Amino acid sequence: MTQFISLTLLAIIVEGLITYLKTFFVGGKPQWQMLVGIGLGVAVALTYNVDIFALLGINSTVPFVGAVLTGILISRGSNYIFDLIKTLQGAKTSDTSQ
Repeated sequence: MTQFISLTLLAIIVEGLITYLKTFFVGGKPQWQMLVGIGLGVAVALTYNVDIFALLGINSTVPFVGAVLTGILISRGSNYIFDLIKTLQGAKTSDTSQ
């Protein structure tokens, strides 16, 4: 995987996580449903050793970071994952067409 695609992936994921976490507090109160969803997503990713970054060839020097971030992405739901895959495919296609 090229550096450009890796950088694009990481930027998309960080932006998505920031947007997601900004909605964690509504009216000054934490949204417990979101916390439970994040916890379940991370638990599933760690239990099944799912790491989207490792699958894409981006390896972390810190164990479990990829699985934890993947779990947070999973907690966002299938629509977010589908949109992320579409965006990555678009980035990969534009990178290979140059």
